[in-house]
Amino acid sequence: MDRKEIADLVVGHVVDVPDFPHAGILFKDITPLFADGPAFRQVIDALVDHHGRASFDVVAGVEARGFLLAGAIGYATGAGVLAVRKAGKLPREVLTASYALEYGEATLEVHQDAIEPGQRVLVVDDVLATGGTAEATLSLVERAGGIITGFSVLIELAFLEGRARLAPRDVHALLTV
Repeated sequence: MDRKEIADLVVGHVVDVPDFPHAGILFKDITPLFADGPAFRQVIDALVDHHGRASFDVVAGVEARGFLLAGAIGYATGAGVLAVRKAGKLPREVLTASYALEYGEATLEVHQDAIEPGQRVLVVDDVLATGGTAEATLSLVERAGGIITGFSVLIELAFLEGRARLAPRDVHALLTV
């Protein structure tokens, strides 16, 4: 599929939910995309094709919908999968990063030994909004010894300017709105 076709596929499977989780937020619900097997396969194939099957050793998925993407990409490529978790979910020593959301604050964690030094890591998440989650995740991966080889999302909310916060890193989005 070309870039426009994959963007149209994503648009066709997103449901806008107003005032969730707070008043004034327009939530992009992508669960219908995950529920449609052929569409989900096309999205995963597009992400893998963009990054190349041999360009990373581990796929880091951000809680929670990023886990679904990371697991599928890891399976499709034979790469390992790393779960970047919300605070308090991991049982061993962790690295943490706190950040501001468009509607609050949050903390992410990874195990201190989750990544071997020099390991190549592709980071994936569902949506790029303000860039806080992405910035915290990229920082955690690098602090754990990983080398970021790519960062992809299904949807980028360009009006929130998250991409600028991540510069000079390359940001790949299947759909930009």
